Amino acid sequence: MVVITPPHPIVIKSKSIFLAGSIEQGKAVDWQNRIIEKLSPFPFTILNPRRPDWDSSWEQKIENPQFYKQVNWELNALEKADMIILYFDPKSKSPISLLEFGLFARTGKMMVCCPEGFWRKGNVDIVCERFNIPQKSNLYEIIKELLK
Repeated sequence: MVVITPPHPIVIKSKSIFLAGSIEQGKAVDWQNRIIEKLSPFPFTILNPRRPDWDSSWEQKIENPQFYKQVNWELNALEKADMIILYFDPKSKSPISLLEFGLFARTGKMMVCCPEGFWRKGNVDIVCERFNIPQKSNLYEIIKELLK
């Protein structure tokens, strides 16, 4: 397994999975590491936007070079990935995850986990139904599906 985080170059040599979903500047549970641990024996390329050196003081403006590189890294990785796993943490609002959901819902490469309690679960359910996006009830179900 290869795990790539920003700002490292995106070089994909195996089936690739982008881990989209709740981060909220470190407030959401680190669900990405759970997925990485479970998939570590398998030959995936994991594109993980949760970077170890994120600085929450970075201004989220286009003029900020670190922020600009982060957002473009994520968009490039989303486009290049074979599959997008999208997790909505019920304890978060996840506005960027909702944005990514809308941008990539029609790609046919998305799988969603939106547990009960997420504030916009109804919207997520309807979009998943409309675009035939598989939904799983928890991260364990996502992992099981990936390993099929």
